[in-house]
Amino acid sequence: MTSLSFSPIPFDFASVYGPVDSWRFGRSLGIDAIGTAFACSFRCVYCQLGEIEYCTEHRRIFVPTDHVLRDLRSFAPWEVDVITFSGSGEPTLAANLGELIGAIKTIAQRPVVVLTNSTLLYSDQVRRDLAQADIVVVKLDAAHPDQLQRINRPAPGIHLSDLLAGLEQFRNEYQGHLAMQTMVLSRWDQEEQRQYVHHVRRIRPDEIQLNTPSRPRPLVRQLEARGNEPLPVAVPTQALKAVSPDLLAAFAAYIQQEAQIPVRCAPERSPAPCTAPH
Repeated sequence: MTSLSFSPIPFDFASVYGPVDSWRFGRSLGIDAIGTAFACSFRCVYCQLGEIEYCTEHRRIFVPTDHVLRDLRSFAPWEVDVITFSGSGEPTLAANLGELIGAIKTIAQRPVVVLTNSTLLYSDQVRRDLAQADIVVVKLDAAHPDQLQRINRPAPGIHLSDLLAGLEQFRNEYQGHLAMQTMVLSRWDQEEQRQYVHHVRRIRPDEIQLNTPSRPRPLVRQLEARGNEPLPVAVPTQALKAVSPDLLAAFAAYIQQEAQIPVRCAPERSPAPCTAPH
């Protein structure tokens, strides 16, 4: 793991990007509170940013609040449906996340979405920061610890049991819309599916979003991949095998039947509604 020393954020770094057309949220303006550090507490095998440079669970200010707000004002009058924290790493690593959410909601007066990998939800401060968001999308890609290690490759000290406990505590406190996102890379066996539904019942999200890879993974870090623009031709990539729409739909139907929670599938791979009867 690379030593955690960070260079100052360049003045011309674009911390606001897009708008991006999102299948989940409509027209979305992206906020990148991590910047050129490429810091995350996961190193997911499917990460569209390429290789994460700093794998850590320690919070700090990466992009100053005034830098983000300066960039945001240049997009006025914000003709978008939502403003989404995602960008070049895990948003909850930004120690100024709560300050940013509050300021953006006041200035832009748009719903704020935060996409998080769920690893820092054990922190009281992180949960307080996220409580200000209108929508929080949490990640759960694993039903068992070995899946977490194989798919998400977390920073040392991050365990599935702690991640699940943080998710459950956040659900008990959060008053906004909680969605759970799961990336499906292969067929899950019956025990994995059963255990996943057990976790879902504990966490009780308002909806579940099933994804499968829709484009290759860059082999070098790629800031341009924050949005949905095609990667430059010269960028080396690794092909990722997506599961079939039928398999994804069957998994969605099982989840919805057993947990009684709405399930949606990424339309890039499954154009038909991915639902099951209540």
